[in-house]
Amino acid sequence: MSVYSELRAKANEAWQAVEAPPRPRIAVGITTCSRAQGADETLAAIRRELAKRNLKADVVVTGCWGLCYAEPMVEIAKPSGQRVLYQQVTADRVPQLIDEALDGEGVCALLALAAIGLTPVQGLPSFEALHIITLQTRRLMANCGVIEPESIDQYIGRGGYEGLAQALTMPSEGVIKEVTDAGLWGRGGAAFPTGRKWEFLRGSKSEPKYMICNADEGDPGSFVNRTLMESDPHVIIEGMAIGGYACGASHGYIYIREEYPLCAERMRAAIGQARERGLLGPDILGSGLSFDLEVVRGAGSYVCGEETGLIASIEDRRGMPKIRPPFPAQAGVFAKPTNVNNVETYANVPLIMRHGSPWYATVGTEKNKGTKMFSLSGHVQRVAVLEVPFGMALRRLIDACGGLPEGRTLKAIQPGGPLGGIINAEHVDISLEPEPFREQGALLGSGGLVILDDTSCVIDMCLYFEWFAEDESCGRCTTCHGGTQRMVEILRRIANGAGRSSDKEMLRLLGDTLRWSNCAHGTAAPTVVLNMLDAFPEEYQAHVEGKRCPARVCRGLVRYEIAGDSPNLPEAAAICPTSAIVEAGGGYSIDQGLCIKCDACRELAPEAVRVVDALAPTAVAVSEQLPP
Repeated sequence: MSVYSELRAKANEAWQAVEAPPRPRIAVGITTCSRAQGADETLAAIRRELAKRNLKADVVVTGCWGLCYAEPMVEIAKPSGQRVLYQQVTADRVPQLIDEALDGEGVCALLALAAIGLTPVQGLPSFEALHIITLQTRRLMANCGVIEPESIDQYIGRGGYEGLAQALTMPSEGVIKEVTDAGLWGRGGAAFPTGRKWEFLRGSKSEPKYMICNADEGDPGSFVNRTLMESDPHVIIEGMAIGGYACGASHGYIYIREEYPLCAERMRAAIGQARERGLLGPDILGSGLSFDLEVVRGAGSYVCGEETGLIASIEDRRGMPKIRPPFPAQAGVFAKPTNVNNVETYANVPLIMRHGSPWYATVGTEKNKGTKMFSLSGHVQRVAVLEVPFGMALRRLIDACGGLPEGRTLKAIQPGGPLGGIINAEHVDISLEPEPFREQGALLGSGGLVILDDTSCVIDMCLYFEWFAEDESCGRCTTCHGGTQRMVEILRRIANGAGRSSDKEMLRLLGDTLRWSNCAHGTAAPTVVLNMLDAFPEEYQAHVEGKRCPARVCRGLVRYEIAGDSPNLPEAAAICPTSAIVEAGGGYSIDQGLCIKCDACRELAPEAVRVVDALAPTAVAVSEQLPP
């Protein structure tokens, strides 16, 4: 029996105990998103209730199902085969859950979301029948929420490390050919063919060689990499080990941003387990391959998402992108040949090696094979992470996430983070592939999709993203730092009602100039502004010529007024940070010299506070345009 077969046989026993638990098994999803909704408190409450009632059940921690809107999520599996997934199980609801769900074949109907597995549960849809699941092809996410992320046996029991075992029976060039034939390209945004990138490193003569995983997921609205690292860390380790064998590398780094502490914790634990089982370190699976990994924490610099800036940070130097050539395959970390791929790219590799490139290409399009993970946030009813085949229309993802808030209409989609640009609502049926997005002057990016409705202002969004680009510029080239700074000044002036007729020409000139920056941070920084000028000319003109913000978002163009009465006005006055709401003569008014337009008063008393145009000739109340 081979070394892997022995590991698999042992792991199958562990996985069988999950599939057919001898007593109730309660699995609580603990991830960054669930913690934000109180999952740690839910876990503690479940343990307290079981102890108080002297009930016997196994309580375990799993990862994220991708249904962020339903957190905290709890799965209860019973020896009978009944498995039910519960949603929004906050700590105060735990007693009811235990009362109703642990009693025989009972189900807590209030919290039940779906039945999992082959055993149907009366009155509940199956997990696969949920609207948000039916359009998905969950390959990368097959283990997300299902396994315990800190259990290597459960990963192996589900077929984990089979791809590595298969790769080690092939010549290294055969592994690269399989990845190339699958059509895998980098999921970090550049979309460069992975097989070709690996071939560059394999052909390099210098030693040692390094593999790097870029887990510096810094784009606002993108959290697909975090979901994988927190839910299925071993799939990334396996992909890197396969890459190390194919390219002749002996060591690898997983570079994780400082803001992802749970990712770092689980990746380190998984690396330790892989070493214990002989899946990392010397003589992996008795093959003679030596490859090891370590986690490196970044300090939160956005430019470290660019591969050469990331490499500088690993070398313990300031994270500043380098001018290329030389490229990392010739001189990367410590001036040695290096390959850099992102989390999702590496996670695809074990699946390709396990099932083969023909299987991988059964979904997707002719040009873009396989699946892609997307995180949808912003103005959608259900924030979620989905995995769908390339070529699906964006509209279907929005619909699967419940659509927009009631009464609102789609205005724009912001893909790929602050450097990815923006497309307007008329392109909502755009195919989820890099090429259609490039045709619109935008980038598909690493998978973050922020949905914007008609309460959003594109000028305000551009100002925020350009400020972000300026603030995160490493300052190495004045083209980037100075160019983004000038853009911020112009956009801030426009948002304050001092726009000029020459601003459009100046913004386009700055955009052209920024293309000569040293790295992608500067060259892509003006994308969102140039998209705005082309896709939203009327809104731009309203700000510059009409001196008004149609969405009533830009603070320099609006004024808050008391226009009615509300029992919440005293509370609104009490929470005003500048005491701008003053009481006089039995009523309230707003001191315009003190008001900072934080919107807190309107949130508390929408029927009494209105927002009007401050500079336009005719002031129009926001209440005539927007719901409270």
